[in-house]
Amino acid sequence: MMFLRKFAPSMSQLLAFDAAARLGSFTEAASELCLTQSAISRHIQELEGLLQADLFTRRGRRISLTTEGARYAREIAGALARIRNASIDIYESRLQSGALQLAVLPIFSSKWLMPRLGNFQALHPEILINLHSRTGDIERASQGMDACIAVGDGNWPNMVAHHLVSTQGIIIAAPELLARQPLRQPEDLQRHSLLEANTTAPGWRECLMDSNMDPRIAKVGSRFEYTAHLIQAVSSGLGLGLVTDLFVQDELRAGTLTTPQLQGFCIPAKHYYLLHSPEKSESASLQTFKTWLLDAVDRAKDY
Repeated sequence: MMFLRKFAPSMSQLLAFDAAARLGSFTEAASELCLTQSAISRHIQELEGLLQADLFTRRGRRISLTTEGARYAREIAGALARIRNASIDIYESRLQSGALQLAVLPIFSSKWLMPRLGNFQALHPEILINLHSRTGDIERASQGMDACIAVGDGNWPNMVAHHLVSTQGIIIAAPELLARQPLRQPEDLQRHSLLEANTTAPGWRECLMDSNMDPRIAKVGSRFEYTAHLIQAVSSGLGLGLVTDLFVQDELRAGTLTTPQLQGFCIPAKHYYLLHSPEKSESASLQTFKTWLLDAVDRAKDY
């Protein structure tokens, strides 16, 4: 099988030919590959000698591909692209092997974590963080993850839990909607479409019952998979919503949302935690992120 080596050009020869074929110039190929023009010419002559075929027609300094050269250029372009992609994949996989895999509730990620994550990356550029949007039970959300940020009571027997922040639930509405249909007492809810997100948090009827109010006064309207979609729907005047106060601060400051006070109506607080398995406690990148995150929470409380 030694004869097959004669038909395996060197990478230098292939790269020189590919560049010259694409650019139509030995000079430009030399510039792209950081070689001399004579080196490019030599690599291509060696390749032509190996193939026993002329790949270029030369007229002074001008070159053009022969029919065989054009066919060869098409064939090796795909092969070189696959080699480059395979090399990049291996290189990136080594970088990603040390990345921190973090599962986060979508609304917490977009409204709280993402605006602050640039600070972490500036302080710790050596640590990559891959964010995964996860909802549902903690066991499913944490599969394949180094850590996750979730809502709960802090009681996870098989997990290490670090309390981050406690938030209060509020009613939100578009100011224009309340101008037309004021909300002053529980019975006023009957005149509104009550929107909800598909979360484990108590909904309108659960909150009414917890507040010793008749749940039948609630006319529950559309449901949304993500809290962000609920907030957008309420901002558009489609109805009232129940959300966590932490996630609508920008809208409240901008005046696109308001928080009507309904006397006697209680919405349970939510508690957010950073969770990870005990064996992940030895991860240096996770410990660095945890320290930064807890500090960011403290700074946000002082804001």
